Amino acid sequence: MTDNVAIVREFIETWSSLDPDRLASYFTEDGTYFNMPTQPVTGRDNVQKFIANFLATWTETQWDILNILGEGDVVIAERLDRTRTSLGNVDLPCTGVFEMEGGKIKVWRDYFDIGTFMKAMQS
Repeated sequence: MTDNVAIVREFIETWSSLDPDRLASYFTEDGTYFNMPTQPVTGRDNVQKFIANFLATWTETQWDILNILGEGDVVIAERLDRTRTSLGNVDLPCTGVFEMEGGKIKVWRDYFDIGTFMKAMQS
């Protein structure tokens, strides 16, 4: 459990690098990223492309962990994602559920209000 929590903590901190290759490296080869308001993306290469696509407008991000817990291969992290982009800025409350396998992310489901994000991107 502790190792999985530490890996997820490190993954969350790595978002501030804005490096899609580095971020995708945390996933298993067949890993899935499910940004809940959208469709899931499966496969490390597809996850990398998906992340690169939405990072294209990001200039800075810091994800603050509010609560994190893990049991077995599941880690849940409540966060406040503070992101600055060329389209607008947003402080977005999120909760991520991570299913881990062999020290990598097998499935990541991220829950947030898409309306909050979209409204901020129109400012």
